[in-house]
Amino acid sequence: MQFVNNKSFNSVTHSFSKSCALALLFLLVVGSSFGKKNLTESDTLTQSKGITVVGVGDIMLGTHFPNRSYLPAKDNCEPLLSPVKGLLTDADVTFGNLEGCFLNEGKVVKQCRDTTKCFAFKMPEHYVNCLADAGFDVMSLANNHVGDFGDLGRNTTMRLLDSVGIAYAGLLTHPTTVFERNGVKIGFCAFAPNKGTCSINNIPRAKQIVSSLKAKVDIVVVSFHGGAEGPDHRNVNREREYYYGEDRGNVYEFARHVIDAGADIVFGHGPHVTRAIDLYKGRFIAYSLGNFVTYGRFNLRGPNGFAPVVKLNVDKNGKFVDGQIFSVVQKGRGGAVSDPAMQALKEIQRLTAADFPESLLDIRNDGTIIIKK
Repeated sequence: MQFVNNKSFNSVTHSFSKSCALALLFLLVVGSSFGKKNLTESDTLTQSKGITVVGVGDIMLGTHFPNRSYLPAKDNCEPLLSPVKGLLTDADVTFGNLEGCFLNEGKVVKQCRDTTKCFAFKMPEHYVNCLADAGFDVMSLANNHVGDFGDLGRNTTMRLLDSVGIAYAGLLTHPTTVFERNGVKIGFCAFAPNKGTCSINNIPRAKQIVSSLKAKVDIVVVSFHGGAEGPDHRNVNREREYYYGEDRGNVYEFARHVIDAGADIVFGHGPHVTRAIDLYKGRFIAYSLGNFVTYGRFNLRGPNGFAPVVKLNVDKNGKFVDGQIFSVVQKGRGGAVSDPAMQALKEIQRLTAADFPESLLDIRNDGTIIIKK
């Protein structure tokens, strides 16, 4: 803001008394304005801009079960995330789904016919530092692998996440979490169809959890692990989905119910492929964020290997303003790198047009997401 026209001070046509008056007025206005800015600048920015949230899908940084052959080179997880660290840190809040536990030593609890081929995931405990260094703020623990090593795995994981300042939720023992960014209170809760997690299939209870959380915070982020798996299940069919006899929920119904209850952002994962996005009552839904960083034990062929990084701008009440989709791809045994072919973006464009032709979202070819006019 320009308070004084400098040329007025150099004009010989202005009297000395008028110049003095202007100077005095300038000092009063500037002093008042600077004092106010110092006191309320962050509050004003928060109210006008809201917050920026980044969401990604499944994360499993390598497992040393059943043996150490499924760990990244030199037992170093940092290269798996470093190519996309700039995207992850460029937000007020960064979310991901932790598909497994952190545990050095412990017996597998998951029932496996052949333990040498068992898909049970325990990451070395020091790998938690890779999540913190990459910029993650909050993780979902509601999935089918967090309990692979029982209570020891779950409790160790929570202790380690606490130690690096990463919030988490989704277990029956820890259904919600609340944290603050830029003066905005954020609540997070997560759901899955798996034992020990908050159930995606108990919608009345899910709505109760969300509404109770919304009463305490400004913005509620909900995560769900649901829907059938694989390239044959990329579409949101708006029906209850089953996979190998397991009830994986009706993710379309779930997302709308939790928004009705107060959710502002809904991030889905579980199908291991990218799915459509949508907007409901001004609130953003991603139905599956795919495999983000899943080293060594995941099928990464074709659409299983690429996933979006979704960046959202929401207002102070959680309402969608605009967003951006960045495409990443996993090659070889895994690890996220930028995808110049933008396969995840193209997949989201195609699936959203097919599954939600009525959607209010305009997904541009550069990844920008805006509301249709």
